[in-house]
Formats: sequence, structure tokens, C-alpha cells
Amino acid sequence: MRIAIINRDRCQPRKCSKECEYFCPPVRTGDETIVFADGKPLITENLCVGCGICVRKCPFGAITITNLPEEMEDPVHRYGQNGFALYGLPVPIEGRVTGLLGPNGIGKSTAISILSGILRPNLGKDASWEEALQRFSGSILGDYLKKVVDKGIKTSYKPQYVDRIPKSYSGMVSGLLEKTDERGALAELTGTLGISKLMDRDISSLSGGELQRVAIAAAAAKDADFYFFDEISPYLDIHQRINSARILQSLAKDKAVMVVEHDLALLDLLAENVHLIYGVPGAYGVITRPKGVRVGINQYLRGNLPEENVRFRDTAINFEVHAPRIEKEIPSLIAYDAFAMKYSSFRLEAEAGIIRRGEVVGILGPNGIGKSTYIKILAGVEKPTTGSFESQLKISYKPQYLKADTELTVEGMLRGLTHGFDSSYYQAEILRPMGIEPLLDKILSELSGGELQRVAITACLSREADLYLLDEPSAHLDVEQRMLAAKVMRRFAESTEKTVLVVDHDIYLIDLLSERLMVFDGVPGILGVAHTPLEMREGMNAFLKGIGITFRRDEETRRPRVNKPESRLDRMQKEQGEYYYQIEEA
Repeated sequence: MRIAIINRDRCQPRKCSKECEYFCPPVRTGDETIVFADGKPLITENLCVGCGICVRKCPFGAITITNLPEEMEDPVHRYGQNGFALYGLPVPIEGRVTGLLGPNGIGKSTAISILSGILRPNLGKDASWEEALQRFSGSILGDYLKKVVDKGIKTSYKPQYVDRIPKSYSGMVSGLLEKTDERGALAELTGTLGISKLMDRDISSLSGGELQRVAIAAAAAKDADFYFFDEISPYLDIHQRINSARILQSLAKDKAVMVVEHDLALLDLLAENVHLIYGVPGAYGVITRPKGVRVGINQYLRGNLPEENVRFRDTAINFEVHAPRIEKEIPSLIAYDAFAMKYSSFRLEAEAGIIRRGEVVGILGPNGIGKSTYIKILAGVEKPTTGSFESQLKISYKPQYLKADTELTVEGMLRGLTHGFDSSYYQAEILRPMGIEPLLDKILSELSGGELQRVAITACLSREADLYLLDEPSAHLDVEQRMLAAKVMRRFAESTEKTVLVVDHDIYLIDLLSERLMVFDGVPGILGVAHTPLEMREGMNAFLKGIGITFRRDEETRRPRVNKPESRLDRMQKEQGEYYYQIEEA
């Protein structure tokens, strides 16, 4: 089967006016025809031969022609003719946490809207609920949807964008949480999430991490049959993520819990089953049958689904084992003395250290421990109150929180940052793998959170500098985007012999790109200590010991996996002092 998709966000008939009219209606090769409806182009799919000429003609890259297997002929839901199509649905299972793993814009939110009863599955033809139930009759999913229709399912939903909560609710945290406390579990939830002290705070005054934990508590406090959490990791450090995972696992003892998560280490710890979603973001998405979480994540990293006989990515994502290695002479970029930064209620103390030329240094530590402050001091944005950090280095800095209030296009901004925009190196090593090409004509202020993050990373690497500082580059990125960003940053450092420092909470991203590691510890919100950069193994051991968890390596992909607390392997590694992974596995 061949389907044609018009990406409505990219199609701009008003902008190109007669140009779009010229390109689309006259295009007629074989039996392919494009017509207009409501000012937007449509493709007659029953006649389309998939020649691809219309794809090349469209000046905005808005048209996608895709071949699908015959058995996928009927979608579960489709947003109008030539609109996004979703094939398959995940299955909520009582007593388990089920994960959804796939890129942004692939249909996860559509699937959850259907499972929650918010959206009626139209089967691609404006079908009724009766027709939809007939489609899934005799299956677990059919029984579930029947309960949804009969109002026999109560759902609880934690939204993805928690920064929008203050726009829809004003008042104290206690007022919001007490309103949702249908199970009488509020005291336990706030204690586990560490938000008891926030109850008398106004919602509008909360940080991103505080809003995330309040949103998790609000969703978990409801008495529902089906709980859905759309990303619990953004803005949270690894300790907070693990505590949140324990709450979801507790809910799943007698309820159905489903979670979308891009932190693979957390998803591996949290879920028992996982549905993979592949396709073309913005065009179509296909939801696989449930897989064991280890098998599912491994298949996703390899980009190959053996049971479905589908390869959805050309290259596999591989992890390196950072075994102890013989030190070799690497020239230092900068050596700095100890310094400190004092605020009214917080103090950061940084040990003396050396940053080498051409290396990637990962920075790990809990929230509120001074990581962003340290980066700002290196960037020259802030000055230490004790000691000094002065250098003649050129610095390129990507801050944690991004703003884009300019009317510049992405291409216009990037061309202003680098003279090498049109070079083959820049196009092949930075622009293309970061997925920036489809965004070049977009206005910066109109970008989504994930798009803005990718553009910000690209902009940081585009500047001519000696030291590149990136604060939480994984925020709002899906799994593939994170892995590609890690690869781009690592290869950039290797090929240009420039130094890159990255602050992030995603263990997978840090493990993929880092050669050395800086660990921050102390008392969050009171005292932070920035230790000197350590070799990867030594640094990870120190970090993981501080939060009391151990990692092992997956036998197939060599990716880090969190050991179950108090399991045999967890106890043995703690006794050996090997929190990162066992030496004999290397």
C-alpha cells in the first residue's frame, strides 16, 4: 500500500502564493494527481504511483510518499485526508508498567487520547465507536475499549509539558494536590518526591523540577483504573527519577500504568513491557506488539525489529565500555585554581582542575548542587566571589533554559554564526545529523521545545571557540535525537580537537559521549562541591555510590542497565566497590 502525507505545519500556500499553486496542481505523471482543498494540497492516494516528483517539487518539503505493507492498509486513526496516520494501539495491562518508546511526533499522544476516551478512533474513515469496537472485538484491547465507551474506565493523566501548569492553575501547591488526593496517599507521595516543603508555595513560583514532581504527585494521587505519565524525567536528577519510578511501580500493583519515556536507563528500570513505535514523525506511526523491556530497548537501539521484519534505522546505536586505560600525554587546554561562589543561601566550592584539549567531559550531580553555576562561571556569565577563573579562551555557551524571541529564521541565525555553513563538513557532520535541514526556513520564535534545543546545540557548535559548554542538551529530545546529538558532539571534539563540557542527567547520553567525568556532591540548595575531572570509570563509581545504585552492562548492546535494588548483582558490586560495572565484563 502507498500513502501520501501532507505535513500541514510545513505547507505554506500563503507564503509561496502562486509558486505553490504552480508546483502542485499541474504535477501529473502517470496516474498521480495533486489537488487543493481549503487552500492546502491533497494527493489522490488511490492513483498515486509514488514517483516522488511532487516530493522534490514542493519547496517546503511538506509532502511524503510512503510505502506500507498491505496488512497495514487500515489505520486506527487518521487526521483527515493526507494527514497523520496511526497504525496499532498499545495495550494497558493491569498489574504492570507498560512503556511507549519512539521518536517525537510519531503518535504516542494520539494513542493515549484514544485509550483515555478523549479521542474516538476513526479507522481512517470517520468510523463510529461501534465500528471501532467491532475492529478490536475478541481481544484484550477490544475489552478495554468497550469499558472506555461504557464509562467503566477512569483515567489519570500526567502531561508532558509541565511548564504549562501555571497557565491553567493559579494558587498554592497544597490546593492543587489536595483537590486530586482521591486515594488518601498525598502525604506518602509528597514525602517520596521530596516536595513536602513546597505545599505553601505558589504554583507560579516553582522551578521546572518542582513542577514535574508536583505533576507526578497530582496524577498518582487520583483513584483511577488507567494511569498515563507522559515523560517523568525532564528537569529531574537521577535520584528524583528513581523515586518517581518507585511511585509508578507501586501504582501498578493493581492498576494499569503506561509511561512515555526517553531516558532508557529509567525506562529499563521502570517498565516490564514496552511497545516500540516506528514510522515517519508527522507522517505515520506504527505501534508494535508488546515486548519485554530489555528485548524492546535492544531492538530499538539496533534499529531492527526481527518479528516485524522491519528496519527503521540504517545504523545501530553502540555503546563503548570505558575500561581502565593507560594514560597518554594529552595537552591541557586550561588549568584553574580552586574558587567559590557564595549566594545568600547557597555556596559552590570548586576544586582545582585541568581540562584537556580535544576531550569531552560529562558533568553529573543532583539538582540544586551548582552545576549550572559552575558552567556560567566558566562561560564568564558570572564571577566567583572567592578565587578567580580567568582565561583568554574563546567560549561558546548553550544555557539550560532557552528563549527565542527573534524573528530570524534558523538559517539566517546559523549563517550569522559560521562562515562554513555551506561547507560539506558542516552539512554532513552537524546540520544533517542534528535534523536541522527541515527547520532552516522556520522562524526561531515558532520552534517547538525539541526543535529549539536542536537548533541551540547546533548554534553552540557553530561558533568559533576553544571551549564549548552545553547545559542539559537532552531536554525535550527523544531517544534518537539524544543519541545523534551525543555522536555529533563527540565527533566534533575529535575532528576539531576542541573541548566540550556537557551537563546532563541522562546516563546514556553521558556514557556515550564522555571521556572524563566531573562529579558534584554536597547538600542540594545549601552546598555544592565541584570535584576535579576524573577518568570515566572512577567518576561513575563515585557518582553512583553517592546515590546508592549499581549499573551493569547489557550483553548485547553494552548499554548501562540499573541493577534491581538489593538483587544479588547489586549486593555483589557494592561489596566490590564496582558501581559502574564489573571489571570482568569489559
